Amino acid sequence: MQTLLKVEKPETPERMCIVTRQTGPEQAFIRFVCSPDGLVVPDLLRKLPGRGVWVSLERAKVAEAVKKQAFAKGFETACTADTDLAAKVASLLRGQVVSHLSLARKAGVAVCGAMKVEDALSGGPVRVLLNAADGSPDGIRKISRKAGAATLICNLLQSSEMDLAFGRANVIHAAVASGGLADRLVYFIRRMADYDGLVLTGNDIKSK
Repeated sequence: MQTLLKVEKPETPERMCIVTRQTGPEQAFIRFVCSPDGLVVPDLLRKLPGRGVWVSLERAKVAEAVKKQAFAKGFETACTADTDLAAKVASLLRGQVVSHLSLARKAGVAVCGAMKVEDALSGGPVRVLLNAADGSPDGIRKISRKAGAATLICNLLQSSEMDLAFGRANVIHAAVASGGLADRLVYFIRRMADYDGLVLTGNDIKSK
């Protein structure tokens, strides 16, 4: 008789913030590495070689790490952190969202345009609804009312960023069907929101 062995999944690694000294799961932090020329570099995908240090996923904590020269202490070597590092990280996080929205579009699981988005919301499972932050408030409310309980609503991107993702102009509304790409997009949206002090509540994103 064959015995089935239960395989335990590895636990998520815990990291410590060099500013607060608090620990938590890896996803709650941003990894930084020191380049060969001594420059502090954010490693959002946690893949760059070399020793890394970790900062809480908060703009204020990254700015504090720069101000207090916490990176030099963490790396135990002289290094330089740009004064606008916190803003650069915010831009990179937004870039990840735009990039993965573009991947969803290329894979055929994302649509844009009010009519196509409304059809998608009515016709099938939509995991992410995106409305441009600079879009019409009335239009955003109208489409958002059609979103189901499992649909994440993101109103954080500018229309110029959505234009970039879809390779066309004047993109205000977009929808991404449920699936692996959508789940990955949700992950990056959450990180972008958390970094700038926004919180997800139900299927909506609102500021604290």
